[in-house]
Amino acid sequence: MGARNTDSQIKPKAARNRLDVFPAFMKVKDRRVLVVGHGGEAAAKVRLLGETNARIEVISAAIDPDLAAAIEAVGAHHISEDFRPGLLTGAAMVFSAREDEALDKAVVDAARIMGVPANAVDKPDLCDFYTGALVNRAPIAVAITSTGVGPVLARHIRARVEAMLPKATGDLARLAESFRGAAASLITDGALRRRFWARFFSGSVAANLYAGKADTARAEAQRLLNGMAEEPGFVWLVGAGPGAEDLLTLRAQRLLQEADVIVHDALVPPAVIAMGRRDAERISVGKRKGAHSVPQAEISKLLVELGQAGHKVVRLKAGDPMVFGRAAEEMDALRDAQIGFEVVPGVTAALAAAASAQLPLTLRGVASTLVFATGHNAKSETLPDWAGLALKGATVAVYMGRTVAAAVAGKLMAAGMRAETPIAVIENAAHPDERQFYGTLADLSILSDRNEIDGPVLIVIGEAVGHAALERAEPLAAPAVRHVAAA
Repeated sequence: MGARNTDSQIKPKAARNRLDVFPAFMKVKDRRVLVVGHGGEAAAKVRLLGETNARIEVISAAIDPDLAAAIEAVGAHHISEDFRPGLLTGAAMVFSAREDEALDKAVVDAARIMGVPANAVDKPDLCDFYTGALVNRAPIAVAITSTGVGPVLARHIRARVEAMLPKATGDLARLAESFRGAAASLITDGALRRRFWARFFSGSVAANLYAGKADTARAEAQRLLNGMAEEPGFVWLVGAGPGAEDLLTLRAQRLLQEADVIVHDALVPPAVIAMGRRDAERISVGKRKGAHSVPQAEISKLLVELGQAGHKVVRLKAGDPMVFGRAAEEMDALRDAQIGFEVVPGVTAALAAAASAQLPLTLRGVASTLVFATGHNAKSETLPDWAGLALKGATVAVYMGRTVAAAVAGKLMAAGMRAETPIAVIENAAHPDERQFYGTLADLSILSDRNEIDGPVLIVIGEAVGHAALERAEPLAAPAVRHVAAA
């Protein structure tokens, strides 16, 4: 007979997806919370409890200086005597940080007799509850626990949550609380009320508050409440950086979650675009290798139309919007149409390439001037405007210069720049498939013939390049391949 699929066989698998704890937040305002201990572990708990309005009492006959400083910093009260069970009377909870298992167990055993929840620091088997890694945006709080099995992981998750929640999140919650009664009385339809709050927390109210414009945020909230008028559209010109997801700014990450529409360049990686809201519309308007998908005038017109329709729009540009990103044309169009907008900077390719190659773009005594230039203006017969600065010792970062590399090198050398001037070429800066090349100005003419270098490239010219860490870089002028005759 085949094995029967009994409940006992199913439960272990299901149990792996169930928690051994129930998440809850205990009310501690004006209630006694005890910390029993004398040293660093007790000090850490006192500092954590200092994030609350609890009445913190530390029990120990003697305390270390670190704990004394923590007590003073948070306004706790020190009971200078050894622990005794009677001190637990009326306590909301107790932390035992006596740094000795037997002593901690004595506190926990007494607390259980008195009906007081107890936590023994770093001894999960003795704990009635765990303390999570806390993200404080009072009155908003987020706590992460690994139930004692991975506290370092919990701290890493906390860091990510910290990055996602602006410091003003609590201010937004308090502003919402001040409008809660009015919203309940004026918007009786439940669906409309949910729509109001969705716009409140992700629209111009939140955007203005996070930008430090509290009065404007309150006015926007009042306007939104009055008759549930349509919220005006808003456009953010956001720099996506060089492509690595973790080089995206925190503000850019937040705005991607708030946008109704994401209008993006072709060079922005799919993983960055995917960080937007799942239901957001995505429109590609970018170019690659000089082939424009949408003319710039049409992109500007699209942004205006989306803004006029009341959408929240992220115009996602590779690098930084203000560095060869044609942001000026889009800003002019939005101003003319009286559409609100904001620019969110990103890491531009030159900075990402310099970081990867450990290349100092400025260097005392070598290069005190940095030039960002585009290769397009090197197509003419005349010397580019920036070439004079290069000749005087500036470091020049040339964007979009692959096809005109030979012309750039020829004109600079003809104007007097040394053929031995060091150069670096970074392909796909800060991407997983980044490649680095090194050489001299004389080698630069080879770049347009290296057909396998087909990603976006950044060319850096100047003496500062000689101080870069290019150990993993390839020679731009690849050595000739020897053909050995068969024996």
